[in-house]
Amino acid sequence: MANKKPGVAFHDTPEQAAQLQAIIEAHKNEKGALMPVLQKAQDVYGYLPIEVQTTIAEGLEIPLEEVYGVVTFYAQFSLYPKGQYKISVCLGTACYVKGSGDIYDRLQQVLGISGGECTPDGKFSLEACRCIGACGLAPVMTINEDVYGKITPDDVKDILAKYA
Repeated sequence: MANKKPGVAFHDTPEQAAQLQAIIEAHKNEKGALMPVLQKAQDVYGYLPIEVQTTIAEGLEIPLEEVYGVVTFYAQFSLYPKGQYKISVCLGTACYVKGSGDIYDRLQQVLGISGGECTPDGKFSLEACRCIGACGLAPVMTINEDVYGKITPDDVKDILAKYA
């Protein structure tokens, strides 16, 4: 059940720990509390590492396996931290047909991470998405709010250099 990647360590602050405890206490006796607690915990931490899941399981007095099962079932939850620069590659039909899969592969290679992960320095995270509504620009990749269209795998290094 370990969800850590080499070089990605969990960092907690006393403020975050206090917020999490307050969230758990506010929902502790509610039926169906797990989803709202997980959502609010992810707002506090940006993701749901095993340490946070364990605290939630203990606080709500439910099995850790149940918490982990919910976290891994729903796409809204992340086991990994997000980078300062969140890269998303559209793998919807129009983009995929025009080569977005190759762009995604090149990003994994250049960044040294898999989809859903964050670089050890916390700078970049990578994920795939489905149609962002920019099919005319296919293939499309976003970095935070910046949109890059009609790109090729050869463009990846130059685009990433803008964020170095």
